[in-house]
Amino acid sequence: MQLAPAQLDAHLQKGLRPLYVIHGDEALLAQEAADAIRAAARAQGYTERSSYTVAGARFDWSAVLAAGGSLSLFAERQIVEVRIPSGKPGKDGSAALQEIAENAAGNDSTLTLVMLPRLDKATRTAAWFAALEAHGVSLAVETVERSALPQWIAHRLARQDQRVKAGEEGQRTLQFFADRVEGNLLAAHQEIQKLALLYPAGELGWEQVEAAVNNVARYDVFKLSEAVLGGNPQRVARMLDGLEAEGEAEVLVHYTLAEDIRALKRVKDAMAAGRPLPMALRENRIWGPRERAFERVLPKLDDRALARLLRAAHVVDGIVKGLKQPDWPAGGWQALQRLALMLCRACAAPARG
Repeated sequence: MQLAPAQLDAHLQKGLRPLYVIHGDEALLAQEAADAIRAAARAQGYTERSSYTVAGARFDWSAVLAAGGSLSLFAERQIVEVRIPSGKPGKDGSAALQEIAENAAGNDSTLTLVMLPRLDKATRTAAWFAALEAHGVSLAVETVERSALPQWIAHRLARQDQRVKAGEEGQRTLQFFADRVEGNLLAAHQEIQKLALLYPAGELGWEQVEAAVNNVARYDVFKLSEAVLGGNPQRVARMLDGLEAEGEAEVLVHYTLAEDIRALKRVKDAMAAGRPLPMALRENRIWGPRERAFERVLPKLDDRALARLLRAAHVVDGIVKGLKQPDWPAGGWQALQRLALMLCRACAAPARG
């Protein structure tokens, strides 16, 4: 059974299931979901808790299996937690997890909670994960995307009886808050809690939020592609400054930008050869949010623009490897900034007729 995190509270009010699986890389949301399950379990008499972290291929799964069938003299019900940080339980673990799943329905004295990172498609279709979903409740804690972050912040403020001003000023305040905490949801949660300590319930002004919220954003190089293809130069410049400050490798940033340019050129060439856009995107393994971005951007780019971007990517490749290029900045980050903004401006341009 699959359940969205927003549905968890209502689900728990109806009663507990003996098996829960939480998977995803958003640590704050995973922790909150696990805490809610534990609290509901304690309220229903699950007074004992044991925890196991699977580390390496030699992990002893027999201890986990034994824990599910044994209780101390002082507890009638127990919680058994299994953390698999790698998301790969191995051959023995796969068999053990299937056994745990199959035995869960008949064991009302043990609640099993399995914690996993974000899973790829192959892992989600593995027999052991399919068994956990079939016999238990599965919650995927997805990353809060940048576009949804202002609303997420507003919702969290409302939970502590605070809100931003209505209208344009409130939206500007939420956008500012999101810029300060992007990519760091745990820190965002802490900044929201800090506002509750600093100010009473009610309306928050721009000046209050600006004075209180620290710049705790963390940037993911793979999110840079989203900002560039979205034609958002302010966000692109902010992300590049953040990536440089965090010590990200210049070559990885260049690869991300250059791969987008090369992929745009490949899809454009395929369309020129007569392939429909959906087929050209599939053949070049472009899907999900990136697919939608390509669909929006491709009409804006002609062959001359793509050739210019490819030449620029080649020049910057040399710069980040220590070569000097005339009419280009000598520093790698300055050159990356120029390349990224070139692509960003092209993506923001009006569609060509």
